[in-house]
Amino acid sequence: MSEITTKLGENAGKLWTILNKNGSLKKDDILEVTKLSEKDFFSAVGWLARENKVSRQDDDSFKLDNTNIGHEIGTHAGRVWKILDIWEDVDIDSIKTLSDLDDTQVHSALGWLAREDKIIVDEKNRFKLK
Repeated sequence: MSEITTKLGENAGKLWTILNKNGSLKKDDILEVTKLSEKDFFSAVGWLARENKVSRQDDDSFKLDNTNIGHEIGTHAGRVWKILDIWEDVDIDSIKTLSDLDDTQVHSALGWLAREDKIIVDEKNRFKLK
């Protein structure tokens, strides 16, 4: 397993643990308790969505349940995968520009792809397909 897969998997575990303990929580409450950054939070959401384990209750609350955001995040992951397939190695800003996705969407997509063990990141913080 690559370093990014390990890191994002650990972050997904933190998110799963807090939601399992507390039920539905607002994003800001999750960030406060877990000490995850916003990008790490959304990567964890993408990871858990790929596992069909997290549901968004409204724009700001999440809980453990069959996912209702899988199609959205999966579609974004497909865009990111295609960019990596064409460009071979890309930094995060280029992914956002080329995909026309915002920061939240890109990080959720990266979490999804990390769960599938399809990406790596090099020492220059450039993403590549395995």
